[in-house]
Amino acid sequence: MWSVKPAHPAHVARIANRMRAIDAAECRAVGHTPKQALRSSLRASTFALTVLLDDRPVAMLGVVPYSVLEGIGSPWLLGTDEVLKGARQFLTVGPRVVVAMQREWPKLQNYVGAENRNALRVLYMLGFDVSPEVVLIGDMPMRLFTKG
Repeated sequence: MWSVKPAHPAHVARIANRMRAIDAAECRAVGHTPKQALRSSLRASTFALTVLLDDRPVAMLGVVPYSVLEGIGSPWLLGTDEVLKGARQFLTVGPRVVVAMQREWPKLQNYVGAENRNALRVLYMLGFDVSPEVVLIGDMPMRLFTKG
C-alpha cells in the first residue's frame, strides 16, 4: 500500500541508506552525502512529505525557499528505487502536491540531473518546463526546471 505523510527526521536514514544511484549522484554534485542532503533539505523546507510503500519510507520531497521576495521555491525529491513501484499513484497525488507548494511559492525552480530520465518524465507530466540547456553543477550535467 502506497501513502504520503508529513516528513519526519526518522525517515532520513531509511531513505538515505537505499537511495537511488542517480539521486545520490545529484546529492554528491552539490557536495552532500544522501543523508546530509535529506537532513538539510528537510530542515530548510517549508513543506515536506514522505512517500511510504507498505509503511516503509521510500522517498522524501519538499520545497525550500529560494527567493522570498520573488515568491520562488525550490522543489526537491530524493528516493529509493522502490519509489518507482508507486509512480502511478504518485502521479495521481503529484498535481495536488505541486498546487500546495505553489500556494506558498508561486514560482518553483530547481535543477535535475540531465540523465535522470524518470525524474524528467515526472516533471513533464506535472507540467514543469525543463530547459534543454545543460549546465554543469559539480561534475554533473543538470537541467533547470520551472513552473509558474
